[in-house]
Amino acid sequence: MNHKIVLKSISLIAIILFMSCQQKPISTCKNPAGFEIKRGTNLSHWLSQDFGWEEKYTYVNEKDIQFISEAGFDHVRIPVDEIELWDEDGNKVEEAFEYLHACLEWCKKYDLNAIVDLHTIRSHHFNASNEGGHNTLWTDVEAQDQFVDLWKQLSAELKDYPVSKVAYELMNEAVAPEHDDWNKLINRGIAEIRKNEPNRVIVVGANMWQIAPNLQYLKLPKEDKNIILSFHTYSPMLFTHYTANWTPLENYVGDVNYPGPIISEEEYNANVDSTDEGTFQFYQEARENWGPDRILEGFKMGIDFADSLNLQLFCGEFGCMPTVPRKARLQYYSDLITVLEQNEVAWCNWEYKGDFGIYFWDSENIKSGEADTEFIDILLQFKQE
Repeated sequence: MNHKIVLKSISLIAIILFMSCQQKPISTCKNPAGFEIKRGTNLSHWLSQDFGWEEKYTYVNEKDIQFISEAGFDHVRIPVDEIELWDEDGNKVEEAFEYLHACLEWCKKYDLNAIVDLHTIRSHHFNASNEGGHNTLWTDVEAQDQFVDLWKQLSAELKDYPVSKVAYELMNEAVAPEHDDWNKLINRGIAEIRKNEPNRVIVVGANMWQIAPNLQYLKLPKEDKNIILSFHTYSPMLFTHYTANWTPLENYVGDVNYPGPIISEEEYNANVDSTDEGTFQFYQEARENWGPDRILEGFKMGIDFADSLNLQLFCGEFGCMPTVPRKARLQYYSDLITVLEQNEVAWCNWEYKGDFGIYFWDSENIKSGEADTEFIDILLQFKQE
């Protein structure tokens, strides 16, 4: 055999493999566990924030997972709440765990990866300040120990699922008074999981509602590459949460639009209250010229930080309510998806069902209607690439 031909063949194969990796989405080349994600949807209001919109455990079923897969998504994020999985005495709610396992088996059947997200716990809710609650997690040592114990139990429950198919998200939208409060808890949670699962992918978000600029303040185990960095984006809030009654902006009912300034100067002057810190920044934000460039500006620091650590970046939540003009809403989604895709950021829209969902929302009867195929096509416009 001609050795020169063999060497040339080997070199050619190496070049092809290298180029193949370079051309794959960021999700295929970052974590050693091989947990790949690119486009997903959140299974909200099921094992988390159950508002009783439909029958409790059948709100998400096997047909839903099949639909998600066939539509072209590659993963789901499964929010779970402490109050759904454990009773007040700390005992497991067996039926809830059975449905969690069933969902993971459905995902396996229909080739979807899954992120199990500890969404709220009894000592911490991301929206406590707007819902009359109070977070004790950051001042109560027993609550912090309980958080770590929840992950000890979840890890023991889920450890047999392949690391290439199931990942864990430590907690949704931490709202700690100091970044280091969250860092300390992150590292305790990771250390607990790593005792029995050294290769499980762990999703970690930034402090203060998981905003991208705060990713830079994370302090993570330096040698652990089975970590995905996560951020959420709902900017501009006056547009995406128009009339949402769980926000301080619920009373604004003037016109909104996208792209460009979300509100006119006339609307701004008539509604802004510069003494109200809870709303002032959102009205200021709404005056800016919104489009792809402004969207990217909101999480560019997160992209740069993830690149500096050679870790995958994941937008685990984004969405816009259907209370705004439909044309403007769909344009916003199209621009946001384009920016995420162009910057190789994996994403998971909020949400599958619900008022942000990929089904038409019946606000009068509080239920999802038919699938919004135009909306789904916009979300998945890059799926052939």
